[in-house]
Amino acid sequence: MLRNQIDKIRLLFRKDKESYLCFYRILGFYPRNIQLYKQALLHKSNSIRTEKGRPINNERMEFLGDAVLDAIVGDIVYRRFEGKREGFLTNTRSKIVQRETLNKLAVEIGIDKLIKYSVRSSSHNSYLYGNAFEAFVGAVYLDQGYERCKQFIEKRIINSYIDLEKLSQKEVNFKSKLIEWSQKNHIELSFELIEQFNDKEGSPVFQTEVRVEGIPAGSGTGYSKKESQQNAAQKASGKIGNKDFMQKVNDMKAERLKQVEEAAQTPVEPMTPAAETPEEEAKD
Repeated sequence: MLRNQIDKIRLLFRKDKESYLCFYRILGFYPRNIQLYKQALLHKSNSIRTEKGRPINNERMEFLGDAVLDAIVGDIVYRRFEGKREGFLTNTRSKIVQRETLNKLAVEIGIDKLIKYSVRSSSHNSYLYGNAFEAFVGAVYLDQGYERCKQFIEKRIINSYIDLEKLSQKEVNFKSKLIEWSQKNHIELSFELIEQFNDKEGSPVFQTEVRVEGIPAGSGTGYSKKESQQNAAQKASGKIGNKDFMQKVNDMKAERLKQVEEAAQTPVEPMTPAAETPEEEAKD
């Protein structure tokens, strides 16, 4: 409270009061280093550069925000659902930090209108808002520290826009969503049963690996093949937003399509009839 009062007094002497007030309405407190928040909203498609010519964007902050958000949401879910098993906690956290949810949260708090990007490069980028949200979390962490960042996520985000009890009960068919994505983008997808073993009680456990264009994307275990596939698909879904992973996938896809095209263009030589043996000639 005292810190906010001090920051409010300092605001009287700021030149860009409107920017500070804008972020205050989102955060519930005044930024210390407003440049961090501005950079969090700079998509890589913008043309802003430093004096030395280096591009300024939110990619590094997005990386940091992703890790911080995972830790904070895991912390909140762990404390909110006392006694729940690890699988339940993992699923609940995943439903919060998945790209679809983050996109909606970015719109809810209004940062979608503040993002600076090239329309030509990013108008079809379905991860734009969610990535900016993660970068924004990274900015809060750098500016205010972990505890203040956690307060922001819990009080301003989760308590305001997410019903944790309802969300935890929501069924998400990760396998269907992954298959739908692969078909839409013409990408090869496979579910491979890589191991089957018994747990301490002797119950069978299955381990499935998802491969995207032949690249391992995530593995999951379960007490049925279906459960192991769902858990593997959930982990693989998290990889889809990773730029390095998708670059590998697209490279493998291009190589596969090239091989298919080359095979289609290779002329098929006509088969020549085999010479008759002396025995066959005698029969004639």
